[in-house]
Amino acid sequence: MTPAAATAENLGRALDSIVDRVPGAQFAVVLSPDGHLLGASRGIDDELATQLSSMVCGLQALGLAAARVCGDGELHQVVVQMSQAFLFHATTGNGAVLAVGIDGEAEVGDMAYEVAMFVAQAGDHLPVYLEPARVPVTPVSA
Repeated sequence: MTPAAATAENLGRALDSIVDRVPGAQFAVVLSPDGHLLGASRGIDDELATQLSSMVCGLQALGLAAARVCGDGELHQVVVQMSQAFLFHATTGNGAVLAVGIDGEAEVGDMAYEVAMFVAQAGDHLPVYLEPARVPVTPVSA
């Protein structure tokens, strides 16, 4: 069986579904690795989409730096806890980035589950993004 083509409509429905399943969920967006908005849940206007894209790119850069300096492996998730909200940021196996916002009344565990399920099924909704080839560094002789 051939998988369904990834379309903005399919992705929008998948993001709406995440928001609909968790009471208190506010939005869900998916960005390409270079920060382009690929899809958003309903109610995201252009201004909010731009703000979310910038913010999520910053979190992605910070998370990648933390993984490089402090960890041994790939970045999987960043969770930002605020006084009355949470922001979940997860990197899919395809290389895209999912960000989901919930209010302080939402069940954090339910959203963590939804984010994990979306990441596991991202291939159904998103194209694959390849990392740039790494060029081997050769030492310079003096």
